[in-house]
Amino acid sequence: FLYSVDNGTFSVMGEAAFPFPDAPNTAAFMCSHVLNEEKPILYVSHDEDGYWQFLCGGTHTEDDAKVVSLMPAWKHDESIGQLASMPCGSVAQRLDIHSEWRIKYAKDSSLIYREHI
Repeated sequence: FLYSVDNGTFSVMGEAAFPFPDAPNTAAFMCSHVLNEEKPILYVSHDEDGYWQFLCGGTHTEDDAKVVSLMPAWKHDESIGQLASMPCGSVAQRLDIHSEWRIKYAKDSSLIYREHI
């Protein structure tokens, strides 16, 4: 990839700007069901430690967790870019790929639901 950096925003030359504040090569986790294109991303977690997880919303074993870079995860499903500013400790879910993301924001150790607009 050829990257362009403008005001701290990464973009691949000639394509939409990379929306995450993290570097494109930041490690993230993706379940094997999503990575193998068996299921869509329906659950996203931005963990307290800063890691991102992109999951199908199903049940997983440790073996299902795969390490990917943030850029390929976004290219796999660019709708996750809508969640780029989601703070650490928050999660987002949707029913299917046509549904809006519902975000649970962490606030004072309780989670608050809000529709993503």
